[in-house]
Amino acid sequence: MRPEHIKALFESYKNGECSIDHAMEELRDLPYKAMDFANLDNHRELRVGYPEVIYCAGKSIEQLRGIFEYLVTKDNSILATRATPEQFDAIKSLNADFEYNSLARTITLRKTAPKNIDSYISVVTAGTSDIPVAEEAAITAEIFGNRVERIFDVGVSGIHRLFSRMDTIRGAKVIIAVAGMEGALPSVLGGLVDKPIIAVPTSVGYGANFGGLSALLTMLNSCAAGVSVVNIDNGFGAGYTASMINSL
Repeated sequence: MRPEHIKALFESYKNGECSIDHAMEELRDLPYKAMDFANLDNHRELRVGYPEVIYCAGKSIEQLRGIFEYLVTKDNSILATRATPEQFDAIKSLNADFEYNSLARTITLRKTAPKNIDSYISVVTAGTSDIPVAEEAAITAEIFGNRVERIFDVGVSGIHRLFSRMDTIRGAKVIIAVAGMEGALPSVLGGLVDKPIIAVPTSVGYGANFGGLSALLTMLNSCAAGVSVVNIDNGFGAGYTASMINSL
C-alpha cells in the first residue's frame, strides 16, 4: 500500500465514507501479509521504491494461486519471474489483464503508468540465444515504469552489426549487455560508451563455458571501466538495477 492510499483511507474514514471496521481491515495486513507458506512484503515499495517480485520456481500451484489472489487486490503492478506455462494457466483467471511472456518466463500485471519516459534503457545481446535472459531484464525494467530499447544479436563474432546500432545504445541512460560464450560484449561496449553497463553472463555456450562461468569471469575481469556484473542468467537483477539507475 502506497502512502497516498493510506492517506486516502484515513480521509475516507474521517469523512464518514467508510467504517472503522473497513479501515482496520485494510490496515490489518501492514506491513506484511502472513500466510501459512509466505509473508508478503506490503511495505517493500515504501522502503525501496519497487514492490515485491514473485519468484515462481519451486512454488506449488496452490502456493502461487494464494499469493496472486492476494496481490491482485492491491494497487501495485505485479511481476513474477521464472514462471511456467502451467503456473500461468493456474492464475490467469484471477485477472484478464495478466500477461505471460514465454521467452522471459514472466507473468505481469501492469497497474501503474510508465514513469521514466524521458530516458531509456538499452538491452543488448550478443546472440539470439541470449534473448530469453535479455527479455527477463527488459520486462522487469518495463513493469517498473521504464522505456526499453531492445538490440539483439550484435555480438563480437560480427561486430559490424554492433556499430550500426551505436546511436541507439549511446542514447540510453544505462545499458544492459547480455552475453554467453566468452562474454566479451560488455567489455567492447565499455570502450565505446560513457554510460554505466550492467553485464549479464548467460549459460549459453559449449562445454568449456561451464554453464556461464567463463562468461562471468570474463565480465568480472573486464579491462573496460564502468562495467558491473550480475549473476549468471540473472536478467531480473540487471533490469532491477538498471531501473534504479534510470530513476536517478
